Amino acid sequence: MHDIRSIRENPAAFDAALARRGLDPASGEVLTADKRKREAATVLQELLARRKELSQLFGQAKAKGEQLPTSLLAEIESLKANIPGGEIEEKLAGEALEAILAAIPNLPAADVPEGEDEAGNVEVSRWGTARTFDFTPQDHADFGPALGLDFAGGAALSGARFTALRGQMARLHRALAQFMLDLQSSKNCYEEVNPPLLVKDEALFGTGQLPKFKEDLFETDLSLHQDTLLFWQLSELNKLKAQGKVEESAGLAQPEVMRLIPPAPTRRWLIPTAEVSLTNLVANQIVPEPTLPLRFTALTPCFRSEAGAAGRDTRGYIRQHQFEKVELVAICRPEESEAEHERMCAAAEGVLQALGLPYRKMLLCTGDMGFSARKTFDLEVWLPSQNTFREISSVSNCGNFQARRMNARYKPEGEKQTRFLHTLNGSGLAVGRTLVAVLENYQNADGSVTVPEALAPYMGGITKLEPR
Repeated sequence: MHDIRSIRENPAAFDAALARRGLDPASGEVLTADKRKREAATVLQELLARRKELSQLFGQAKAKGEQLPTSLLAEIESLKANIPGGEIEEKLAGEALEAILAAIPNLPAADVPEGEDEAGNVEVSRWGTARTFDFTPQDHADFGPALGLDFAGGAALSGARFTALRGQMARLHRALAQFMLDLQSSKNCYEEVNPPLLVKDEALFGTGQLPKFKEDLFETDLSLHQDTLLFWQLSELNKLKAQGKVEESAGLAQPEVMRLIPPAPTRRWLIPTAEVSLTNLVANQIVPEPTLPLRFTALTPCFRSEAGAAGRDTRGYIRQHQFEKVELVAICRPEESEAEHERMCAAAEGVLQALGLPYRKMLLCTGDMGFSARKTFDLEVWLPSQNTFREISSVSNCGNFQARRMNARYKPEGEKQTRFLHTLNGSGLAVGRTLVAVLENYQNADGSVTVPEALAPYMGGITKLEPR
């Protein structure tokens, strides 16, 4: 989310930053909605202030055994009728402004290169040397099935882009996941977390997946039974009546009343990444400054519909609807986020280095960054069968963009006001893509795959995957 005060003070700078992302100016629409919200709030405040004033006059008159003039009594009745409408208008105006701001991506950092797509990304560094094969290296999709990559079995169970791992392949996958988790939690001092895999709307809104990327998520149906839903709505209506926000005669059939009742808790979402669960651990909190920075890691399944990826990597194990990933998340002070970004990237690189997998580090351009990121490094691992580098980790600094959406703050020592935190996230790493990289870089001419030395403690004595 964006700072509305900053947009008010310098709309030209806001539009210029959006232009770097290749987006049209948005300050005009934002400020129009902001004006409507502020005007609605002013009208409501005036109505409430007048009601309070007349209530005091009414009380004083009653204490003296007197009656207010008919005109003032009529005004009191008018206020009772108008205040609910004013509350609705303020609520709707606020929601309209929030909807506009929620759809605008984060602004890029000053040192992010401009570009329209991945062609504008800049290589920062490389590590390792690509292996020279004395045979033509094969695609993992071709030799993997003989080692336990069961594409047909997964597809029969769940459809395209689902894969079953069997026997020694499942063991290698588990070894990679545990190796990564141990490395990040022990050597790199990220606190291990076992988070929920089902989250509410608010969690996905906080990290930026909702509302813009709903089609990329898997939604569960936890709808309330009709009788239960009606009971819940009546309960919320009674709360509004007790607070004086609606009249006693109000009913659920009135549209203006239903707008004041929050939506029922009817659904959950499967997480597309543990970033959602881990980052939201500080949502709606004021984090004690001495505890910062917070660093979390988790190994979880991830679920993505890949709605916008039709035709991409449909063959093999690179792009799946369900996969596992070791996620890294950091929560820190604003002045720490640049250093924390480099630290997190180094933690992800450490996995590739330990496994002996050649890779390159890329600084993404403005047109290729994710919605919530202000700066992103991609790590791309070498795949011999494609003779190119492919993304295996994205490490992003989101600044205070997610913290504003989550209302996650801290209070600097000696200051009265709170500040928004900075959040960062990255893969350390995607287990499935790392599995692909290991298979292809360690493949042998006979179809076997040598197990990297770093995984030996996790493989129970297995040093080579052999074709069945």
